Amino acid sequence: MKSKSKILLIGIGLVFLLTLFAGCGSSDEGDLPKEINFGVLRVPNDETIAIAEGIFDKYFTDKGIECNYITFDSGVEANKALASGSIDFATMGNTNGIIAAAMDLDVEMVWIHEILGEIEGLAVKNGSGIEKIEDLAGEKIATPFASTAHYSLLNALKNAGIEDQVQLLDMQTAEIVAAWERGDVVAAYTWQPSLAELLKNGKMIVSSQDMADQGYITANVELVRKGFSQKYPELVAEFILALSEAGDIYRNDNQKGAQIVAEDLEITVDDALMQMSGSLWKTPQELLGDEYFGTTGNPGNFAVIMKDTADFLQDQESIDQAPTQEFFNEYVNPKYIEMAVDMMD
Repeated sequence: MKSKSKILLIGIGLVFLLTLFAGCGSSDEGDLPKEINFGVLRVPNDETIAIAEGIFDKYFTDKGIECNYITFDSGVEANKALASGSIDFATMGNTNGIIAAAMDLDVEMVWIHEILGEIEGLAVKNGSGIEKIEDLAGEKIATPFASTAHYSLLNALKNAGIEDQVQLLDMQTAEIVAAWERGDVVAAYTWQPSLAELLKNGKMIVSSQDMADQGYITANVELVRKGFSQKYPELVAEFILALSEAGDIYRNDNQKGAQIVAEDLEITVDDALMQMSGSLWKTPQELLGDEYFGTTGNPGNFAVIMKDTADFLQDQESIDQAPTQEFFNEYVNPKYIEMAVDMMD
C-alpha cells in the first residue's frame, strides 16, 4: 500500500519555508497531535520502506494524525529545521547528531537506522592514476562537510599522514556528482546513491566499512525534539515499531525489500540491493545491547562512540565544544526502544 501522506522536497535555501509548519505539530494538551513532521533522507533504509509501504499510516494516519515527510539532502539542513521547531523527527548521520547536541538543540537520539559500511566510501576516477589513499596528496577531494563521510575521510587522510596535503571541498551530494562529471574533482567521499554515479567511471579505494574496522563507526540515526517526545512518548515508541516492521521486510526477504526501495527511489533492484547490503540493519532488541544503546541506566557503547566523534569534531573545529560523556549517556536514549519492545510482547 502506498502512503497518501504528503512528501515535501526542499533545498537548503528553502529551509525557512518550514517555519510554516512550526507550532502545528500538536493540539490541545493531552490530545494526539494533528500532524507529525518527519525530516527524512532519501536513502535505502527502514524509513524509506515504512513510507513506501504505508506502515506509518497504520500507526499515525489511522489515528487521525497527518504525516508530512520533508526530504533533506544532509543533516545540516535537518538541524536548521529542528532548530526552528518546524520538524519533530529527523534522520541524519551521527556526526550531524553530534552537531545538533553541540548547538544545544533540545533533541535526543532514539534510533539507529543503519551502521554504515560499503554504502559510503571514497571514490577515485578511472585513469586518475590514484590507486591508494596516499596517492591523493596534492588533489582536491569533495565531501559534504560535517557529515559521516567527512568524518571518515578525515580519519582516513590522518591515518595515511596526508591530511595537510589535500584540498577538501564542501559539496552536497548532487554537487559532487556534477563536479565529478565536469572533471573538477577526481576524488570524493560520499554515500549512495551518489556514490553509485561516481563508480560508473571510478572505483572505491576506502569504504566506511574499512573505517569501521579501524574503530571509526558511523551510522544514520534518528533524532526527535524533546518537546514532542516528552509529550508523546508512546508515539515515539510506535514510530520505532513502524521502523522495526519495515526493517523486518528487508531482513526476512532481501529481494522484496530491495524491490520496494528501488521503486520508491527510482533505481534498479540490483542497485538497491547492493546499497542495502552495504550497511547493517539492527532490530530493536539488538539496539538495546551493550554495543549500541544499552538500557536505561546502563549506557551502551554508542554513547562512547558519539563522545569520541565529538572530540574529533572539536579538534577539527567543526564544533566549538564537545559535549561531555555524561551528556551523551543521556542523549543516546534507549527509553523509547524499550517501550517499543514492551509493546511487541
